Amino acid sequence: MLSDAPVLVTGACGLVGRATVAALRSRGYPVVATDLGSRANRDHAAALPRERDLYWRWADLTSPEQARGLVKASAPRAVVHLAAVIPPACYDSPELAERVNVGATRHLVEAVVDHAPTARFLHASSVAVHGSRNPHRGLGLLGADSPLAPSDLYGRHKAAAEELVRAAATPWVVLRLGGVMTADVSAGGNDQATAYFSAALPDDGRIQTVDVRDVARAFAAAVEADVLGEVLMIGGDESHRLLQREIAVGYTSALGMEGAVPPGLPGDPDDDTTWFATDWMDTARAQEALDFQRVSWPQLLEEIRRQVGWKRYLLRLAGPPLAALAQRRSPYAGTGQEYADPWGAVERRWPAAAS
Repeated sequence: MLSDAPVLVTGACGLVGRATVAALRSRGYPVVATDLGSRANRDHAAALPRERDLYWRWADLTSPEQARGLVKASAPRAVVHLAAVIPPACYDSPELAERVNVGATRHLVEAVVDHAPTARFLHASSVAVHGSRNPHRGLGLLGADSPLAPSDLYGRHKAAAEELVRAAATPWVVLRLGGVMTADVSAGGNDQATAYFSAALPDDGRIQTVDVRDVARAFAAAVEADVLGEVLMIGGDESHRLLQREIAVGYTSALGMEGAVPPGLPGDPDDDTTWFATDWMDTARAQEALDFQRVSWPQLLEEIRRQVGWKRYLLRLAGPPLAALAQRRSPYAGTGQEYADPWGAVERRWPAAAS
């Protein structure tokens, strides 16, 4: 393979995509970055410093013709496939989400097999493929060989996409991501749908977070690491093994908004179906092979504190009223429920997601 052949990155304008493009460029890789040609995406690309080996190509990968044209024109040494519609946005438009999460993966895999068969295909999957995880069952850490039993459409989409990639006649690596976090407080993610979804999750559910820059380091390292044909679990170090409430309280407190998150509901220890599709992970093999874990959970929170600076003292005043608002908007407000049921809450707000 030519040493100057680029790495093709799909979903390059997303949270992980932006960080991955930067990580690849820091290692000296030429990059072809692609995403939908929306105004916001074009503005993002235009605002970046001009780089000789960074090229932008706009494409809709749900079109097999555009996927083939992109791969043929790029002639990549590797493909980092990040394009996806994630929760809760995927619940708003299940059919579109499937076209992106599964259909676009199929089109891209076929294009690579036909036009760049030696290119390494690095696929971004999710721990959601493992489905609901009741921490009271003593299940241990999630690993690459843990059973696949998706609980929702996103998990089913990612499991189907993994199957396509692993069956392809091209070198492949699957990276299953945990809960991706960012210290960039301007990155968004504070809309009402996200707040509703987050509030639906059991307070005592286990989740392993990971800084987005560490995710990007993992993908950049996987371009050449000796990991072909492997599924790797991508989470932060042990400090990122948290409970759902610990994440919400830690993040808002770092912003200065102490008390902004009202207590939620715990999960039902006797019901395995009403837990979220996350858990703590065994990242030992991924860390050994990719050496990506750099940012601990306390370091991430400290970065947020420094970024917000003196504004934290003003934001402190927002904590109590935000908590009261969140309590009124809780998916469990007025239900009298004793335990959380995230999938029931999803079905109430997004009925189409349950079909």
